[in-house]
Amino acid sequence: MKIKNIGMTVGIALLSHSLVAQAGEAFNNTGTVSGWNSINKEHKGSVTEVTNVTHSGPTAIKVTQIYDSAYSGRYHSEVVKNNVYRRGDTGFYGFAFRLQQDWQFQPQSYNIAQFIADFSNTGCDDYMPSSMIWLSGNQLFTRVKQGSVCSQKTVTFGNLATVTAGVWHKIVIQAKWASDGTGFYKLWFDGQKVLEQYNLSTTVSDDRYFQFRVGLYANGWHDSGYMQGSQGTRSIWFDEIGAGTTFADADPDQ
Repeated sequence: MKIKNIGMTVGIALLSHSLVAQAGEAFNNTGTVSGWNSINKEHKGSVTEVTNVTHSGPTAIKVTQIYDSAYSGRYHSEVVKNNVYRRGDTGFYGFAFRLQQDWQFQPQSYNIAQFIADFSNTGCDDYMPSSMIWLSGNQLFTRVKQGSVCSQKTVTFGNLATVTAGVWHKIVIQAKWASDGTGFYKLWFDGQKVLEQYNLSTTVSDDRYFQFRVGLYANGWHDSGYMQGSQGTRSIWFDEIGAGTTFADADPDQ
C-alpha cells in the first residue's frame, strides 16, 4: 500500500496538479547509468552499472573513488539529475545504498547525496550544495543551508542512525524548501523517521533550480588534504533512486 503522506497537513494536496507543478522534476531510476542528465567522475573515480550486487531488479550503480596523495582536487563519483527542487517546492527524495563489505569507518566525511546548484554568477561561490547526506564514522549526518549565497549559514543534524557495511540501507527525505523560516526537513532511515524539524529555513534565498546527486564524494580527503586510515579505494552501490510528491515516489521499496 502506497503511503500518500507522512508529516505535516499536506494530505490530499500532495496529489493536486498545483503541487505537482511545484515539486521540480519527478523521476525514478532503477539502478542504471542511463537516464541521468550527467555523470560526474573526477580523477580516478568511476561510475558503473552492475548486476552482481543490487537492491532490487537486475542492476545497480557502483561508484568508486581512489585516494591519491599527489592529487589536490576533489573526489566525486556521482550521477546527476537536474531541476529537482527550487525554493518554494515541497517534495520527497530517496535512494538505497550499500557500503562495500569491508568498509573502514573513519571520522572523515564521505558524502553520499547532495542537492547542489551553480552560483558562479554571484561572485560569492561556484557550485554550492544546500543539503547533503554523509557518513562520519558509522553515523549518518545531514544538513541544510540558510541565508544568502554571499552570507551562508549551515545547520547540521548528526548521529541520526548507525550505518552497517555490506547491507542495503534506504533513505527518504521530505523537505519544504524555504528561506524564510517556514520550511521543514525530515529524514527516514530504513523506514524509521530519525529527523523531523519544522519552522526552519532549508535553503538559500535564491530561486534557481538545484540538482540532486547521489554517489560517493570523498570530501574528507579533499578538505583535510590527507586520508585517515588505510582504505584508499572506496566503493558504494546505489539503487532505486527517486523523487516526487509522495513518500512512495521516493521509497526504494515502493
